[in-house]
Amino acid sequence: MAKAIHSMIRVLDEDRSIAFYRQAFGLDVAERIDFDGFTLVYLSNDEASFELELTINKDTTEPYDQGNGYGHLAFSVEDLDAEHARFEAAGFAPRKRVDFKRNGQTLARFFFVQDPDGYEIEVLQRAGRYQ
Repeated sequence: MAKAIHSMIRVLDEDRSIAFYRQAFGLDVAERIDFDGFTLVYLSNDEASFELELTINKDTTEPYDQGNGYGHLAFSVEDLDAEHARFEAAGFAPRKRVDFKRNGQTLARFFFVQDPDGYEIEVLQRAGRYQ
């Protein structure tokens, strides 16, 4: 059986991205591997073994074109309303909270936020399949 271990995104500013993911989601640097042309930074926390890999290409100075294929990362939280307020206070500009319903039943509660490079991140209330 396969096990998902990480997802990779390309970022321009290593320090800015690390600061965002640390403050927003409690992710810390698990490992940093420096090469001549690029650096890999693996972020994780105690909630799960899944990691976010930041790739910093040293010769890149312009924002990456995310195209129309990228969707989003998702994090689940215990208290969506408290997290939304915390994100607002931190200046992360979270979008409005959504109560997503199907057949009159709440399927999910969530909001989206963008990281410093414009990647979409969904923050979901921990419930049902979104643990």
